[in-house]
Amino acid sequence: MTTITALGLVLLGLMVLVGGKQGWLAFLSFLLNFGFLYLTILLIALQVPAVWVVVGSGLVVLAVTIFMGEDDLQVALPAFWTACLVAMIMLLVIIGVEHGVQVQGFGLEDSDDLEGMSLTIGVPFLSVTIAAAFLATLGAIAEAAMAVAAGLAEILQKHPTLPDQRLFLNGLAIGRQIIGTTLNTLFFGFVGGLLALLIWFFGLHYTWGAVLNNKIFIHELTLVLISFLAVIVTVPTTALVMIRRRHV
Repeated sequence: MTTITALGLVLLGLMVLVGGKQGWLAFLSFLLNFGFLYLTILLIALQVPAVWVVVGSGLVVLAVTIFMGEDDLQVALPAFWTACLVAMIMLLVIIGVEHGVQVQGFGLEDSDDLEGMSLTIGVPFLSVTIAAAFLATLGAIAEAAMAVAAGLAEILQKHPTLPDQRLFLNGLAIGRQIIGTTLNTLFFGFVGGLLALLIWFFGLHYTWGAVLNNKIFIHELTLVLISFLAVIVTVPTTALVMIRRRHV
């Protein structure tokens, strides 16, 4: 048994032990999403337009994540529609940002690993960068949408006649509680993923100017900022969708 297999079995056991049926469904959704992402990579490698591929697979991933993670449709449906709407908004933002920062491709620090390999893969690196940034935001969007939708659904169950304005303010209050933890989660994920590179920077005495103009560093920092922006946009959007659904 490999280490990865052992860790996977431990994860499955703990998820079922703590979450019961919902834990098993969450693990199954993880496996399904892994399969969809593998298919996404395969289609992009076959030169299917990367942006269209990730839009399709991203919506599927959102559906699997949300509907298999929450069996209450009063929560899952608003969260899903919110996530889809915010994802499309963020796609437009990502396209504009990635065209502006121009961080596609590989950095100088990758030169040793790429030596002897051909980079003429027939896929535009800018499209791949846009696709990667879009996929990176989906988890943060789904998490924020589920948290706000679940909180507002519980409030509506206890106070069904609550005015729309109060409901919207309650949604913002719930959002303020998750924004801080989400920012820290994204930040520490960013630092953890780039820890070896940061040690490289300081070990080789990179100047702050060189670090802030490094392609790999700026690419990862851009992903964090875009993901955090997506969370901020998701909070009021979820509240508005919940208000809209209560009048349908």
